[in-house]
Amino acid sequence: MSSMSNGARAATALTAGVSAVGAGTAAWAVFGERRRFQLRHETLRVLPAGSRPLRILHISDLHTVPGQESKKRFVQSLAALRPDLVIDTGDNLSHMRALPYLLEILEPLFEFPGVYVPGSNCYFAPELKNPFRYLWKTTASEDPTDNTRLPTADMHRAFDAAGWTGLINRHNRLRVRDTVLDFSGVDDPHLAYDRHPGFPETPSDDDAAAALRIGVAHAPYLRTLDRFVADGADLIFAGHTHGGQVCLPGGRALVSNCDLDPALCKGLIDHRGVPVNISQGLGESRFAPVRLFCPPQAVLVTLTD
Repeated sequence: MSSMSNGARAATALTAGVSAVGAGTAAWAVFGERRRFQLRHETLRVLPAGSRPLRILHISDLHTVPGQESKKRFVQSLAALRPDLVIDTGDNLSHMRALPYLLEILEPLFEFPGVYVPGSNCYFAPELKNPFRYLWKTTASEDPTDNTRLPTADMHRAFDAAGWTGLINRHNRLRVRDTVLDFSGVDDPHLAYDRHPGFPETPSDDDAAAALRIGVAHAPYLRTLDRFVADGADLIFAGHTHGGQVCLPGGRALVSNCDLDPALCKGLIDHRGVPVNISQGLGESRFAPVRLFCPPQAVLVTLTD
């Protein structure tokens, strides 16, 4: 029997090396990256002159499953930041029995004022499908089924009881510390549940004028961002994209799961002159438990004059 040629041995070694790298990358994406929680810091000069700074903690896309202890520890640790306001942009659940665990995770943050909007995974639990379909199509056209309905109303009642304000196709005016903020929020654009309410009307002489108009949505569809801008938003918060979830080295997203350019699907971006903070999220569907070059993340946005 003839011995293997040098070329054949090199090809075999190369194949084995590529396979090892691929396996290692996949293992890191499943078991490592998605537990590498981070806090991103942003500062925006958007308040009127002389205003005290405001610290807004933006959380999104927890996709909670019971037993996610590393996620629980990280989210609860965020209470040490002592934010002036918490903004939750939805997709809080990923399991039919996750609500008690979600409320346990969020309990330390209920100490602070908060506003929230829902995402599709606040209404419907994810179903087992090919996880890689996320890389080539949006899920907006996929109709959820009634047997995946989550306890949405119970979750919203718990948020309300904790003192957070729902912005589900509603506007509201809140005083945060000594600053008046106007909010306009919509139900999930990904499910086409959004109905824009505009911002609160100009106050009378007896009311304090708002220092800032803030739009809040789960999914940053272009129509949603355009409408907030047209309504006079000074700042917008959104989630949904997971920052691309599976990215190229350097964090370049391949998809946004909406009509937003993937190059703009995370971080602080500009949309027609208005800053938009897009969270890359704190979780992912339990049927696609993978992140690559895109770790889970909360955001602390400091507003200054």
